[in-house]
Amino acid sequence: MPAIELNCEVKSFRMLTPTVFEITFEGDKPVEFEAGQFVSVVIPGAGPKGRDLRRAYSIASGPEVRPIELCVKLVEGGPGTNYLYKLRPGDKFRGFFPYGDFTYEPKPGRHACFIATGTGIAPFRSMVFSRALAENPPASTVALLGVRDEAELLYLDEFTGRPGVTWAPCVSRPTTDAWKGFRGRVTDWLRAQGQEFPWLETEYYLCGGSAMIDEVKRILAEKGVQKESIHQEVYYKDPTQVAAPKAPAPTA
Repeated sequence: MPAIELNCEVKSFRMLTPTVFEITFEGDKPVEFEAGQFVSVVIPGAGPKGRDLRRAYSIASGPEVRPIELCVKLVEGGPGTNYLYKLRPGDKFRGFFPYGDFTYEPKPGRHACFIATGTGIAPFRSMVFSRALAENPPASTVALLGVRDEAELLYLDEFTGRPGVTWAPCVSRPTTDAWKGFRGRVTDWLRAQGQEFPWLETEYYLCGGSAMIDEVKRILAEKGVQKESIHQEVYYKDPTQVAAPKAPAPTA
């Protein structure tokens, strides 16, 4: 489906964690999208010589849900996130969408493993709660979310107890002993899985920082997983990696 320009009206704003906010909106035209796609938001006057910029944000709500929801990390100095952060119900912004081919691909008999860090959970929330997945469910579904501390966990209540979904939030540096979930990174969780895990019968969807994605791909390669079973969306290039990435859904 081709992307169209929309004049969007903000319907709600709320903080999800101390550093992540949710903004919901309605467009002035009907639009359809697939779970996992993103919207390109126009940031007025933020570019060189006062030109407009565009920043891309994955849609966090299912295709059947209105208003549409975005899950955005507030980045210091980021023109896109700071522009959206200041919007409140009734404010307007311009956007182009849908874009992106990082979408759920039903494959009968195959399992699905969604692996995210931070706001990389957004497209997976859209997928897990979509009609497409409900009508064509994987043999089983695992959803991993990696964050630094428990205050940054997203959608904890929504994923917990979701039928057919094993929800595995991973906290690398818990701040208290009250955290009883997995302690470590998503890559640590993967390495902890044994031969009972359906390594070769699973489709893997990876979304988040480039370092996490690269490490997960190394783990999967060690297990014999074929490249065709790995789908990825790089949100940002980690500072330790020099080469510039393709970044279809940056969070700044």
